[in-house]
Amino acid sequence: MKGGIQSRSQIEMIKRFKVWVYREGEIPMAHSGPMSYLYSIGGQFMDEMERGESPFMAPHPDEAHAFFVPLSVSKIVDSFYRLQPHAFRRRLAIISRDYINVVADKYPYWNRSSGGDHFMVSCHDWAPWLVTEDPKFYQNFVRVLCNANTSEGFKPIRDVSLPEFNLKGYPIFNLGPPRHGLAPSKRTILAFFAGGAHGDIRSILFQHWKDKDGEVQVYENLPKEKNYHQLMGQTKFCLCPSGSEVASPRVVEAMYQACVPVIISDYYTLPFSDVLDWSKFAVFIPPKRIPEIKTILKGISQERYLTLQKRVAQVARHFELNRPAKPFDVLHMVLHSVWLRRLNIRLTQNDY
Repeated sequence: MKGGIQSRSQIEMIKRFKVWVYREGEIPMAHSGPMSYLYSIGGQFMDEMERGESPFMAPHPDEAHAFFVPLSVSKIVDSFYRLQPHAFRRRLAIISRDYINVVADKYPYWNRSSGGDHFMVSCHDWAPWLVTEDPKFYQNFVRVLCNANTSEGFKPIRDVSLPEFNLKGYPIFNLGPPRHGLAPSKRTILAFFAGGAHGDIRSILFQHWKDKDGEVQVYENLPKEKNYHQLMGQTKFCLCPSGSEVASPRVVEAMYQACVPVIISDYYTLPFSDVLDWSKFAVFIPPKRIPEIKTILKGISQERYLTLQKRVAQVARHFELNRPAKPFDVLHMVLHSVWLRRLNIRLTQNDY
């Protein structure tokens, strides 16, 4: 795992993969997305593709291997939710279906693969709702989602898990948190978490650990005198519990601080699991074993911890956001995940 993963498939993807971004649709619901805070990775990906400078951009749709549907769930929510809160779920599905019907009528690409070489990207919690009104229509459509919850219809074979970022700043965007990771020998905190009381898993975590232990530091409201990222950099194991949805930006934040992520979740498909073996650099604690967090982490030998921590530092490059994107960074990894699914599609025409 030295330097992260550089598989033959990824190198081939960088050489060959081409994506067409449909031009149809108007801002704000298409072609733009949030560039900061919790939904930012979707907007950053869309902006990267929309600028037309990416080496993955196809000069003509006939040369594309995959087709990006540039709808922004977040912008659609902003535009319609307050107007139709009770019928919004259906409205969201209708807008998506109408857009795809427009491009399917204009171009041959959706129909030849039944949508199998088409994809959308969103970090919004409600993005899975796009397909609920007509699941058969979307049965091959690739959804790149932060909310990668298999209990809510996410299919790892077809869909792609998107890492969640919490980017700060406007109009100048920080593309990731500051790095404060200390050497393993200087990390004095066993485990750390700070965040809102969202969801059942965090409620259990707070019940057992909030403000109760100096080694397992769990905060709902971090004291103002404490620095969140510095604390992560002083910690051996960063707790990453699911909140209202399965994903959490703490997974990415742990990578930036070279802190071993502790995944506490049910039904979460972790990003880039096609090529990354998370068991080699993360710890998994089922929610039912939250009371045992300290015992479990104390039971990991120093040798094992050092191995995990070293591997986190190696794979962290795959969770770095760069603009423009760089080989093997997070945007390239997302495209590689789409590329792998595209390889499994057989087109119904001989025009490819």
